[in-house]
Amino acid sequence: MSERSIKFREVVRPPLWLMAFIYFMAFSIGIAIWAAMTTLIAAIVMAVLTIGVIAIYFTASLHIEVDESHLRVGKASIEKKYCGEITVLTPAQMSLLRTRDADPAAYLAIRFWTAHGVKVEINDQRDSTPYWLVTSKRGEKLAQALRES
Repeated sequence: MSERSIKFREVVRPPLWLMAFIYFMAFSIGIAIWAAMTTLIAAIVMAVLTIGVIAIYFTASLHIEVDESHLRVGKASIEKKYCGEITVLTPAQMSLLRTRDADPAAYLAIRFWTAHGVKVEINDQRDSTPYWLVTSKRGEKLAQALRES
């Protein structure tokens, strides 16, 4: 099997402030358990909660990849030939498209902690999805990679 030529790759991970907040909430649960139970039980619960927070960090990440023929966002994939107009969105445009102006049939690969993104129109008669809305901190480079043949 030949190796794919990757033109663009990005991983949108949760920011440190969000992970600190989640860990603080988990730590609060651990303190409450420690107050009601033994220290050993509280230590076990804190270890499990810490592993859970680490798992959240990796599972909440959004992987975006463009190669010579496909766009892959998370677990979804589409051939580039079906990608129509590509629009790099400002934070204000992204905010409207993921709320008030959202199309329920659209594919949304968004993360609330990043205000930038790209809208990719879908030109496939067999697909009822009008567009993909994708969170990306490097929208210009993503759009450029999609436009290249």
